[in-house]
Amino acid sequence: MSLDALKSAIPDYAKDLRLNLGSVIGNSELPEQQLWGTVLACAIASRSPRVLRELEEEANAKLSPEAYTAAKSAAAVMAMNNVFYRTRHLLSDPEYGNLRAGLRMNVIGNPGVDKTDFELWSLAVSAINGCGQCLDSHEQVLRKAGVDRETVQEAFKIASVIQAVGVTLDAEAVLAQ
Repeated sequence: MSLDALKSAIPDYAKDLRLNLGSVIGNSELPEQQLWGTVLACAIASRSPRVLRELEEEANAKLSPEAYTAAKSAAAVMAMNNVFYRTRHLLSDPEYGNLRAGLRMNVIGNPGVDKTDFELWSLAVSAINGCGQCLDSHEQVLRKAGVDRETVQEAFKIASVIQAVGVTLDAEAVLAQ
């Protein structure tokens, strides 16, 4: 299982995805932990078993045990937060924004890795899950920490490609049945 196996599975009609997948992972300027944490968190968020199977082993090999766990934690907590905060934002009654969330999110305060890395992974997962409020929040934290726009964009570029690969391969699996 590998990035190469995943790229070779992408059909010719989606060759742009194949090229983009190789580029966003193979040519990324992100440090290895930021890159592979983003890849793992996005593979989980993509909900594609094939994408997760193909990328998890390499991510596990490239990440420390703490970073591996933190990337999975980012995907987990953002799966909850993205639904909650997106829903509160979409409801026409603004009073929901004044209510206490009452959800545990302790991992955000103590992720076990550099908080900037965790914020980057949370932003990437939020891009896949389409939560504007979470995107704004994590982008602001990253920018205040000195992270440049190019790095922020790199994270959501990785998210967009991994999500598209998952959608494409999962559709192909269904169509092949």
